[in-house]
Parts: sequence; C-alpha cells; structure tokens
Amino acid sequence: DYILERGIFADLAIVKAWKADETGNVVFRKTARNFNVPAATCGKVCVVEVEEIVPAGSLEPDAIHLPGVFVQRMIVGAPYDKQIEFRTTREREAA
Repeated sequence: DYILERGIFADLAIVKAWKADETGNVVFRKTARNFNVPAATCGKVCVVEVEEIVPAGSLEPDAIHLPGVFVQRMIVGAPYDKQIEFRTTREREAA
C-alpha cells in the first residue's frame, strides 16, 4: 500500500528577496533561503519584492537561488529597518 501526497499549488506566490537582475534571477539572504524558493515555484504567478534590481549578468551564476523562469513580476520595495523584539529573561527557579 502507498500514500500519494500531492504538492502544494497556489494561484499567487509573493516572496521577499534581497537582489534580482533585470531578467528575474533572484538571490535570497539568510533565513529567506529556507522556504521562499519552494513557495515561489509552487504558484502560477510569482511576485518578488526585492531591495535592489541590478543589471543582467551582474549576479554570480552560482549565487542565484531562484531562476528568472519562475518570476513573472518584480517590485522594488521601500527601504526599511527590521524591528527586532526585545529579549526578556527571568531567573531560573530552584529545582
């Protein structure tokens, strides 16, 4: 006996990336590399918000995480500072 699990399929995939070139090749940074690539490839239409669009051919070919064939639209997002939560600690209770 076998169980067939069907893959996730979406009408629209929206992901955030670091850089992209003019042809749609995308580079992610840090933890965005974990799930953005599978999320971007599972949709009919993929929209990528990037921090910077660079000329075609300026990205290192081995550094490209998402090929341009999967990207239908690119948006240059506004610069922002990522808000980090405050670290809270408490004293350990005696055992």
